[in-house]
Amino acid sequence: MPARSKAVPKPEKNKSLEQWIWDAACSIRGAKDAPKYKDFILPLIFTKRLCDVFDDELNRIAAEVGSRKKAFQLAKRDHKLVRFFLPLEPADPEQPVWSVIRKLSDKIGEGVTSHMRAIAKENPPLQGIIDRVDFNATTHGQRDIDDDRLSNLIEKISEKRLGLEDVEADIIGKSYEYLIRKFAEGGGQSAGEFYTPPEVGTIMSKVLQPEPGMEIYDPTCGSGGLLIKCEIAAKEWGHSCPQANGKKKNGDRSVATPLKLYGQEYVADTWAMACMNMIIHDMEGTIEIGDTFKNPKFRDKRGKLRTFDRVVANPMWNQDWFTEADYDADELDRFPAGAGFPGKSSADWGWTQHIAASLKADGRAAVVWDTGAVSRGSGNAGDNKEKTVRQWFVDRDLVESVLYLPENLFYNTSAPGIVLFLHAAKPKARQGKVFLVNASQIFEKGNPKNFIPDDGIQRIADILIGWQEEEKLSRIVDHPELKKNDYNISPSRYIHTSDAETYRPIAEIVAELDATEAEAKETDKALRKILKQLGV
Repeated sequence: MPARSKAVPKPEKNKSLEQWIWDAACSIRGAKDAPKYKDFILPLIFTKRLCDVFDDELNRIAAEVGSRKKAFQLAKRDHKLVRFFLPLEPADPEQPVWSVIRKLSDKIGEGVTSHMRAIAKENPPLQGIIDRVDFNATTHGQRDIDDDRLSNLIEKISEKRLGLEDVEADIIGKSYEYLIRKFAEGGGQSAGEFYTPPEVGTIMSKVLQPEPGMEIYDPTCGSGGLLIKCEIAAKEWGHSCPQANGKKKNGDRSVATPLKLYGQEYVADTWAMACMNMIIHDMEGTIEIGDTFKNPKFRDKRGKLRTFDRVVANPMWNQDWFTEADYDADELDRFPAGAGFPGKSSADWGWTQHIAASLKADGRAAVVWDTGAVSRGSGNAGDNKEKTVRQWFVDRDLVESVLYLPENLFYNTSAPGIVLFLHAAKPKARQGKVFLVNASQIFEKGNPKNFIPDDGIQRIADILIGWQEEEKLSRIVDHPELKKNDYNISPSRYIHTSDAETYRPIAEIVAELDATEAEAKETDKALRKILKQLGV
């Protein structure tokens, strides 16, 4: 028993770091207003980590050359001696480099901005990431964050050291993710643009089973959380898989081989957040900025769409601003004949086509959608564009499984959501079938959001990996039954979670009604155009 109690303090240490990081955020104007200041807070905590790690590297060099002053001079001459060179040189070389920022007493906003830009100038990979924020910015003549509050924030951040010997990369990374989650809790509708609930990301990464060395892609990467979850899952795989341990032999991937991470994000501030998140987790990847749907940045030498071993994504649901012309203008063969335009009211299956086109011949993907994406149009009289695309995916055996999630997990909606798993080359035993899991009851109440506990995460992942059928939870459904149900692939349609008569979720029905109404409007508009041309 004594030995067991000695092993417990680590989670408490993590918790205290998370509490400190949140207290730092709240030091500006309290918990309620903290999310408004995330663009100021995240770069500062990120810079504190850079400063403390740089100090550790200087100390390492100083141990060899005799003094920190000499160490700084060497690093200044040869930046390769350190990962990031920070041009923050205190008057007393024994003082930490962060003290240059901490001791600012006049024109603090201007001084912090200048230091951030100087760091970025010395480190091209950080350009556009930490130098995009103006800590001296004003709106209608008022400072966005005045010097008093900025000083309070800097002082709060100064309370803890974030160096290599103080906190491991995964711990500071988890704490940074915690801060991003806390911002999402107060972020309202915008939260879903940069954050996916961690338990959803963990399930996705566990089921996809990324192996060390694989190439992983997220076309709508937000703050980078799904890519990071995949790296964590790969490390777990490496530790648990016997052939992955030891030295690399005969081309086998070694546990030491990191994933190759690729992401693209449309919103500039969120792109910067993803870059900082990757670095602070001590993970390297390529994060591009831009509109993936209209201009995917990852292409091969011939200009064709690049393909990956695994794709993970949580795009904004039901985007309605892409037109049929956007699909027709595509030159990357992402929207094939028989699928293509899924209707203007929702681009969910348009994104799914992009994801499928981004897979290698044996690649796998996991994408998060609202529940309507897997059922809209089924059972309706006449054709439905979204159902037609869904049918195309089922008929080509690309749909591996569908996971129905509990309600009130996501920060921008109380709707349950689903995870659609794709496999470009399903094993023979699973061909012609789809595995459905209704996990709507596996959750615990939380504030402000529900969450899936650790044992629930593992249970769901194991069931999806093994295709384990369990009453009121999971079923293997063959294609003829899906066809009989007009290509409705929602788990709630096939798996009832209670003994009483089960009705379809209201959110699903409302989503389908919205889609039907939108299609009726489109049809009416087209008819009126034709009648006008005929002079009727």
